[in-house]
Amino acid sequence: MGLVHGLAAVVRTPRGRVLLGAHFLMAFGALALVVLVAQASGAGPAGPVVLAGCVVGSVLWALARAYPRCPVSRSLPGTTVSVRVGDPLNQDADLVVGFADTFDTDLGGVRGKLLGRLYDGDLERLDGELERALSAVVPHCVETRESKPVGKLKRYPLGTVATIGSPYRKVHCVVSRRMGNDMEARSSVDDLWLSLGRLWAAIGREGPLDRVAVPVVEADPELLIKMVAVSFVAQSRTRPVARELMLVVPRADAAAIDLLEIRAFLAAL
Repeated sequence: MGLVHGLAAVVRTPRGRVLLGAHFLMAFGALALVVLVAQASGAGPAGPVVLAGCVVGSVLWALARAYPRCPVSRSLPGTTVSVRVGDPLNQDADLVVGFADTFDTDLGGVRGKLLGRLYDGDLERLDGELERALSAVVPHCVETRESKPVGKLKRYPLGTVATIGSPYRKVHCVVSRRMGNDMEARSSVDDLWLSLGRLWAAIGREGPLDRVAVPVVEADPELLIKMVAVSFVAQSRTRPVARELMLVVPRADAAAIDLLEIRAFLAAL
């Protein structure tokens, strides 16, 4: 997050203004006390210049304390949840990617671009790995070419997980949306919640991961961050999932999230 966006988040948001005011009052009170003690002992100057200096110093201190630093993290028993800004593929972690129930591989979307970079745009290789990962999963229905003129025909239940990639970096592809026959993917909050629970359960059965990264690429990034974090923490309390969950916001979308709100939310987990 850039300096301008960070300062704007402090000034614009209600939580930022509350923090700013609280830190200003604490700093101003401490500086005023020091000045009063110095003046009482005859060792300190007085006048408007000193008052102005206290105000300026308190404002700078308050801004520094309230400024939303990234990453934001929360340590919990056995795991850590962190929110960071950057490239999901540059994280030293396994990757979670949401798919529609037909596992259509459209490289035009954000998720597709991520996988396109991992597979160098080789759709045949990507589709082959997905097919092998799904070989033991029974689809809940199969469309006809007449009903679905474009794309894949097999439909899998919400929460189905196909793990692809390499032993050094796995990609956990989870069904979180339903693909219409018009090739428009749709999802509800209930769909996402169900798919997340099944995702963490599937990962937990394989054995706890070191780190797992979830790209935050939805239209409502704060809602996605909160839902993923709550779901992950709830599952982690019954079965370990990963030593760290990393929620990664692309740099271009960083201004759309309120890190102060996210920090307060994680602190309440």
